[in-house]
Amino acid sequence: MGKNYVDIENDRGETLRYRKHVNGRGMIAHGAKVHPSAIVEVGAYVEPGVQIAAGAHVGRGVWVESDAVIGPDVQIAPHAHIGPRAAIGPRAKIGVRTQVGTDARVAGGSLIGDDETIGNGERVATDRRGLRLAA
Repeated sequence: MGKNYVDIENDRGETLRYRKHVNGRGMIAHGAKVHPSAIVEVGAYVEPGVQIAAGAHVGRGVWVESDAVIGPDVQIAPHAHIGPRAAIGPRAKIGVRTQVGTDARVAGGSLIGDDETIGNGERVATDRRGLRLAA
């Protein structure tokens, strides 16, 4: 039986240990908290300090950077990038290859389409069709 973790060196020369999540086999860094019912697919990386709530689904190739918070029942499509300290509210949907910047906030229930960029510190809320609401 093979080992259930891998050590990876980051840009600063530090070694981080990642374990394979039981639901989906994505890589979870030591210090991240992922609810057992969440799915983190193969090829996804979850960095230290991240919190992923119950029922969330993190797709293939997604990168969730340190200290981000992913709410309950959030859907993150493949190859999206969630920046450091970003927060995604409950039941929000993030599209394929979408970039969510550092300290950005996506309101619960929002629908963010494919290939969109949410800037650093930006706060976004949409209706069910994905149309942005006034702040």
